[in-house]
Order: sequence, then C-alpha cells, then structure tokens
Amino acid sequence: MCIRDSRYIIDKCSNDSSKALFYVRQTLENGWSRDILLNMLGTNLYERSGKALTNFKNTLPDVDSDLAQELTRDPYDFSFTGLRGKYNERKLKDTLLTNITNFLLELGTGFAYVGKEYRLQIAEKEKFIDLLFYNLRLSCYVVVEVKIGEFDFADAGQLGGYVVACNHLLRKEGRDNPTIGLLICKQKNNTLAQYALESSSQPLGISEYELEKLYPEKVEGTMPSIKEIEDKLDGQTNC
Repeated sequence: MCIRDSRYIIDKCSNDSSKALFYVRQTLENGWSRDILLNMLGTNLYERSGKALTNFKNTLPDVDSDLAQELTRDPYDFSFTGLRGKYNERKLKDTLLTNITNFLLELGTGFAYVGKEYRLQIAEKEKFIDLLFYNLRLSCYVVVEVKIGEFDFADAGQLGGYVVACNHLLRKEGRDNPTIGLLICKQKNNTLAQYALESSSQPLGISEYELEKLYPEKVEGTMPSIKEIEDKLDGQTNC
C-alpha cells in the first residue's frame, strides 16, 4: 500500500480507527489497487461486511463460523451489472458472470468460480445449482442461489438440499470442510429468514442485493468524484 492510499483511508475514517484498520487490512490482504480501494470505500464495505443473517454459529466450528460470517455482505452491491427496470433471474446470473471479476471482488476474499447451473445427478433426478464457488480460505464449496424476488421458507429448504448434495457428491473427506449455502435475494423479511435459518441443520446465509449505488442519492452530490480524488492525491507526496 502506498502512502497516499493510507492517507486517504485515514481522511475518510478519521473518527473510526476500527474502520480505518479494516480497509488497511483488506487492501494489504487482497492487493487492492487504488481504484478498487476507492470503490470499496464508496460502497460502504465496512458497514456491509459480516452482516448477512446466518446460522453459522450453530452449524460450524467456532474458527470456521467466525471467518464464514466475516466473508458475508448485506447487502451485496450488484450495481456493476448495470441492470435497471425489468429483468429475470437468468439475465441477472448471466450479467454477474459477464462481470465475473467484479462479482468475485464483491463476494470477498478467496472465492474461486466453479460453475453456473452446476449439474448434480441425484439418483434419477437432475438438479442445477445457480452458482457454485470454492472458497480457499474456508476450504469448502459455497453454493450461491440468486433470487430476484422476496425470500420465502421454500428457498432455504432448496438451498439446504443443494448443500447436503454437494457434501455427498463433491466434498472430499480430509480435503474439504462442509459446504456452505448463501442465498442472495432482492428482499427479505428478517424474522422469516431467521426462522428458516433456525430450522436448518446446514450452514446457510441469507442476504439482499442492491442494483443501485449503496449510498443515498442526496449524499452522492456531496461526495468527491474519482477525478477530484485523483487530483487531490496527485497534489500530495507521490508513493
């Protein structure tokens, strides 16, 4: 990390040392460029990190549950897709994969893409996972289901079934930890989601996504543009 990046973090987080340390640590661990750092600051990553509703505390060992929770977001920022107006789930998933670099960046550290509509052969039935990833930090498969509507109980049941199927069909004993499921939906009722999580013995998380920028429109006009930030940084000591 260069000096001016550190200074910018300090300027933006001057009243919150924990927030500043979070961005410093994330930048160092992930090798973020200045553009990525500015984007993460602009989408309030600190406030969104670890905020998904999950049952990890009850379904994973302590060391894994803490890390798994830390890697979640709520909401997820899908503004990079450029989607507006009407769209279906296939269009959303296709657009996420078209922008796979941005999608992996938003998912967090250690995610590797495995497949879309990943086929599972279960007896005589074929089932298809929306998106399948492997997380290198957690050493486990992560099943991601994307829903453009509001969360309901049935969504958690389906996700839990996919998680169990992956454990039987993909997970290698001694190499992989138990599979985790993540449902990213347009809207959720927190009470309904919490009840669904308590009813499941599988490690699941439930989050929302946003297609618009994650700061209020009234604030946007007061925030410096990338060019203004660049000009300010260029006026300071070079790295």
